[in-house]
Amino acid sequence: MEEKGTISIHTENIFPIIKKFLYSDHEIFLRELVSNAVDATQKLKRLSSLGELKEDIGDTTIEVSFDKKKKTITIQDRGIGMTAEEIKKYINQIAFSGATEFVEQFKDKEDVKDIIGKFGLGFYSAFMVAKEVELISKSHAEGSEAARWVCDGSTEFEITKAKKKERGTTVILHIADDSEEFLDEFRIKGILDKYCKFLPVPIKFGTKEESVEDGKDKDDKPKYKTVTTDRFINETEPLWTKSPSELKDEDYLNFYKELYPMTEDPLFWIHLNVDYPFNLTGILYFPKVKNDFEVQKNKIQLYSRQVFITDEVKDVVPEFLMLLHGVIDSPDIPLNVSRSYLQSDSNVKKINSHITKKVADKLSELFKKDRTAYEEKWDDIGIFVKYGMLSEDKFYEKAKDFALFKNVDNKFFTFPEYEEAVGANQTDKDGNKIYVYTSDPGKQDTYIQSAKNKSYDVLLMDGPLDSHYVNFLEQKLEKTQLKRVDADTVDKLVDKDEKIDSVLTKEQEEKVKTIFEEAINNPAMTVAVDSLSPDEMPVTITMSEFMRRMKDMSKMGGGQYAMMGSMPDQFNVTINGNHPVVDKILKAKKAEKKSQLAKQSFDLAMLSQNMLTGSDLTNFIKRSVSLAAE
Repeated sequence: MEEKGTISIHTENIFPIIKKFLYSDHEIFLRELVSNAVDATQKLKRLSSLGELKEDIGDTTIEVSFDKKKKTITIQDRGIGMTAEEIKKYINQIAFSGATEFVEQFKDKEDVKDIIGKFGLGFYSAFMVAKEVELISKSHAEGSEAARWVCDGSTEFEITKAKKKERGTTVILHIADDSEEFLDEFRIKGILDKYCKFLPVPIKFGTKEESVEDGKDKDDKPKYKTVTTDRFINETEPLWTKSPSELKDEDYLNFYKELYPMTEDPLFWIHLNVDYPFNLTGILYFPKVKNDFEVQKNKIQLYSRQVFITDEVKDVVPEFLMLLHGVIDSPDIPLNVSRSYLQSDSNVKKINSHITKKVADKLSELFKKDRTAYEEKWDDIGIFVKYGMLSEDKFYEKAKDFALFKNVDNKFFTFPEYEEAVGANQTDKDGNKIYVYTSDPGKQDTYIQSAKNKSYDVLLMDGPLDSHYVNFLEQKLEKTQLKRVDADTVDKLVDKDEKIDSVLTKEQEEKVKTIFEEAINNPAMTVAVDSLSPDEMPVTITMSEFMRRMKDMSKMGGGQYAMMGSMPDQFNVTINGNHPVVDKILKAKKAEKKSQLAKQSFDLAMLSQNMLTGSDLTNFIKRSVSLAAE
């Protein structure tokens, strides 16, 4: 038997297209060929289970080897095998069905990556690294003859008889000069570890020689012999393929360590197992989240039938869950031949929605089952919950039952609990509930203490998402406003229309205002005199909630707020007309003394906002020493 032919007279351009558009993923040739070997083995096992295989299956290990001198890489399986006719059918015809139309329609198109997968071109990824591919196969069918197929990357092929005793297929790649990087043990091992670590059929790569003790010699010294052992590179039954009922916490934690060595244990995990209306398995872990989002992303690995595909899963997994770690495996996700590009599909959307629902259900279960443990994890869980609520309305509807507020005293409240706790004392004259919060307890402590003196509760909102979350909550919670603790004087944070009588006349208020304006001498500071409790600070510096939010938004990326980013900060300086220091300023005989006391009071307020720096701080220290000496 000898036959020569061409794959298709119209496909001269197909190989350059494959090489060009798959080049960025050129290492995937090994994944594709090993995956083909796995498929052939799985088909054999299926035939055996149906009673249609007369011989014993025997050892089905797939072997990968290379020969640096001959410049070859070999993938050998003991699977179903092929006859010469089947080689012509599966390698020549099916792989190129539609190829002519493909070349004509898509060779100049940007979206070629989304189309190429339709034509079963995985086997031909071999030609990205090989100048010639040799395939020797013997079918499992009784009385079959082995056949050899050879192609040099053009459209011409040759089929001849071959000598091969065992059933299965051997693919030999004659590596091109520009791809000799793959003729390296560590390079091949790295690719196998990346893509084939969890394939369901044992895969062997190379051998390992060890020297082991073998008795004693005549002088009673140990003798050694060399033992050669096979090196298997994959775990054929990874954790996500097993039933949750047969697994312990220890199993999940060990698997996490295997996926992410040198990391802290996760908070908890979700085992996915769906077979209708789509097939999906996997394990998603909630890690302990650090504030650097980007470092945490792209840790979910996508598999298809235990073959690693990619860790770019943004279409399969909702954006807010990109911080999760773990594994998703689904054969129902449409991929192109390089498998790096997810294609838009209804199954992808369904899987995305299912994962969102499973995460919401898990969080709800944890909250109801052990609230104390849930609260202890809230600093890490909260970032997922807030991200989800901000991202998806459906998630918000579920999450509002297990989302928590945390205050500066480390107490936790659900939304309804918090409304009940503060509603009576923190409702303003217009019937709005005012939730007071701090974004930096250390810097804003003076203001926090003032709020506490009024029996106001202060929420802790110091996370990376909280500037967005504050705006979001105001949209969602009825008749509720959030104000940062330093957004106004404490009496005006929750404006109850309660007026404290001033000890100053209108004329004295104007004098005090002028003294402070001249002492401060800063157009960014708007000075006003108000009658506050004598226990409050003599001077309070605030930035209105509205102004500060606009500034925050401009920092985060502009739009209509972009102009505000370049504007100088504007602050309100409130002078407490009822404070004894103000009386002292008015009674001072010298203008210099009045100015000195005013500046000192202002600098104290600046200091409480952590805004006093440089020469202003130095001058404040000198002035403090001078006043103390008096």
